[in-house]
Formats: sequence, structure tokens, C-alpha cells
Amino acid sequence: MSGRAQLMWDEAVTGYDFGPDHPMDPVRLALTRSLVSAFGLDREMDVVSAKPAGESTLRLVHREDYVAAVKAASADPRGADTAYGLGTVDDPAFAGMHEVSALIAGQSVAAAEAVWRGDALHAVNFAGGLHHAMPGGASGFCIYNDASIAIARLLELGAERVAYVDVDVHHGDGVQAAFWEDPRVLTISLHEHPRTLFPQTGWPEETGAPSGAEGSAVNVALPAGTGDAGWLRAFHAVVPELLADFRPQVLVTQHGADTHFEDPLAHLAVSLDAQRAVQVALHELAHEHADGRWVALGGGGYAVVEVVPRSWTHLVAIAAGREIAPETVIPEEWRQRVFALTRQLGPARMTDGRWPVAWADWDAGYDPADRLDQAVLAARKAVFPLRGLLA
Repeated sequence: MSGRAQLMWDEAVTGYDFGPDHPMDPVRLALTRSLVSAFGLDREMDVVSAKPAGESTLRLVHREDYVAAVKAASADPRGADTAYGLGTVDDPAFAGMHEVSALIAGQSVAAAEAVWRGDALHAVNFAGGLHHAMPGGASGFCIYNDASIAIARLLELGAERVAYVDVDVHHGDGVQAAFWEDPRVLTISLHEHPRTLFPQTGWPEETGAPSGAEGSAVNVALPAGTGDAGWLRAFHAVVPELLADFRPQVLVTQHGADTHFEDPLAHLAVSLDAQRAVQVALHELAHEHADGRWVALGGGGYAVVEVVPRSWTHLVAIAAGREIAPETVIPEEWRQRVFALTRQLGPARMTDGRWPVAWADWDAGYDPADRLDQAVLAARKAVFPLRGLLA
């Protein structure tokens, strides 16, 4: 197996553009790619542009009628069928929508194929992670669910156990739904509590289909306001033990940057430094439990200058084996590009000044009156016994 990592990139993914007033500004992708280049990370990786996912690949997850509706809306946005979630406030139709959405899916599928074949040990597609799209509809800024399609492709290639860990602030509902009845896929989502955030799913009691897949879906619903210490405590209290039990052949992860305290669409208080700590942990867990096979995807993130490019550049650096120290000064050339594109001042360092981040290990005990500990315990009690583990 090659130790070299792959970065999936095609400039055309920046065409995933819902319009000037939409929070999912594709400048976040362009700025991330530019920052990756400013640090020279693209010289340490194989930069690969894959073909768009074809219809047969899209239909590994999505219904035929839905793909047809996306194609129709792509050709004539004014005729988008809202019954499929298209042409809505969250998912406005735009010309070329099918083509660019299929391209993003194709990058994630190619990343999964490269890791499975052994052409690369790690592969990153930060344009991917569109985890809300359902088999029959668009949702939450997501047209095609590239994460689910990549996992389905791994299963098609012969994988028997794929673990998916989603640390986006929003519940990974589309991926959970796609594999609700499939015990070969373990989905773990850490997200803001559904009482306070879209998509209002991801309760700890959602554990997989009773007919053979119970315990294959895991949901840690975090209280609004959760910060670094609580977020890392919850992650380490749930994820490592479940991955050790499941023994995945491939680890697929989704790294939405919208857990950040500056994100305008959510209510957690996580720093860039804690996001980096989880990225490092997932890289280590891939080596510990999946022979290093790691497919890392982007996701949400709407602080498009201050947060997203730094967070995902850390992710790329970790995958490339070239970790960037948090205190590193950001190259001035990139900050100039930020101003040229956005008329905003870019951040000066690769940290929020909170490194290293401290957190309390679950094994040291928990406080049943603490809201964060209540959330962790609810997830453990719902799933761990189903897997033969102590809650």
C-alpha cells in the first residue's frame, strides 16, 4: 500500500454555488485550496481530479426519479420540483447543478476506491461531506450524498465493515438513513442536540433498524454551548471504544467546520484547535483500527474566511503526514488572496490560541447532573449494550 496521500481536487467544484446570498459560499473551497498550496502541501500529495459519478454510481444511494429531477432542475432551474427538495430556500436550483454535484460525488468515490485498492493510504475531498441528501430528495444544502455513495461503493468492492464518523455540528442524517438497515456500516454522529438545530434528528435512541442492524447507528446529541473540553470529552468517551469493537476495514470521516464558535448557523463553541485535535485523533484511530485506510471529507462550515480554510488545511496536512503546528504564521500571499476575493482580512495564524486543548477522560468518572455528561451517557446507554459493551 502506498504511504502517499491523495488530495481530490477539481477547480470546477467551486461551481457548487447556490447564489450570492446563500451561506454555503464556494469561496471557502477556493480559499482552502489556496491555503493548502501556500503551505506546499500539494507537493507532498498526489492531487487527483476524478470523473463525475455516473448515473449507475449515483443510484447506489439515490432513487432514479430523484436523479432525473436533479437533471431536469439543472437544465431548467425555474422548473425545479420542490417535492424533491429542489428550488427551495436551502437548496435553490441552479444551472449545472447535476453536473457539479456529480463531480463532487465522483471525487469522494475515487478517494474511496484509491484507499481500498491501496493506491493511497489516506484520501481527502474537502469539497465533499454533503451528508444531508436523502435517497429521494435534496436537503440542507446537499444535492447528492457523496459520503453515502462512497461508502456504498466500498461495499460494492467487497468491504465488509466501514465506519463513518461525522463531527459536523448537524446530524449526519442522510448517511444514517442510507445504511439504517445495513450492519456492515457503523455510523457515528456527534452534533448539536436536535432540539436546537436542523435537521431535528440524531437522538440517542436512533440506533439502527431493529431487523438486524440495531447498534449500527450512534448519535451523541450535544447541548448548545458545548465548548472544546466537552466536545473532546464526548468524542473520546464514545468513538474510540466503538471503533475498537467494530474493527472497520476503512474509516470514512466527515469534518464539517461548523462546530466553531464563530459559525453563524449553529450554537456550539468549539475552537479550531479542538477541531484539529479530533482530526489528529481520527487519523490515529484509522491507523489503529483500519490499517490506516482513511477517507476524509469536508462538510458544513459558514465562517468561510476565518475558520473553514484553516480547519480543512489542517486536515489535509494531517493526511499528508505534514502536520502544521498551531502557532504557525499563515503565509502573507494567502492573506492577500483572501482580501482580493472577499475584501476581508484573513487570520494570521493556524490557531485560535487554545492549543493544547485539555479535556477530562470519561474513565475518570462522570457527573450525572452535568448536561454534557448526560448526553454522553445517553448515547452510551442506547448503543453500547446492543454491541455487547458496558455503558
